Amino acid sequence: MMKRVGQWRHWESVRGLLLVLVVFIAVRAFQTRDLASGVAPQFSAYDVNGKMVALSDYRGRPVVLHFWATWCGVCRAVEHNIKAVASNTPVVTVASLSGTTHEVRSYAHDHGVSFPIVDDASGALAKRFAVSAFPTTFVIDSDGTIRHAEVGYTTELGLRVRMWFAAL
Repeated sequence: MMKRVGQWRHWESVRGLLLVLVVFIAVRAFQTRDLASGVAPQFSAYDVNGKMVALSDYRGRPVVLHFWATWCGVCRAVEHNIKAVASNTPVVTVASLSGTTHEVRSYAHDHGVSFPIVDDASGALAKRFAVSAFPTTFVIDSDGTIRHAEVGYTTELGLRVRMWFAAL
């Protein structure tokens, strides 16, 4: 009898884990359902330091395109992961709905951000990629095709694995 109770508890644990996994997958699918896919929309814009940034400049190598906002708590939490990946991987970030270029530049300076930041004050660039929540991160392969899209927190390891797959 005790063996059956133990087996039942084991099955309950497995069932609970499967339910959590199904909910996680469903939420992720819901969050990413409308995001841009396929060939990445091309853009060129000045970064907050006045340098022209064009997505086409990264053809031939994978790039991380990260949409964020200065007022977003999750964006601040993931910032160190983006910085770590940017140490040896091309990263372009887009600060959406975050104020003036001066304000975004000040934020970048205060937070030690050195990779290109495009100021998307009106949110127009985010709309081109169908971004509706921050942070949203795209991994674009060497041909300019979106290989991965993630909404919310993502780890450094997760980004590096996605970049590795994009380089294949």
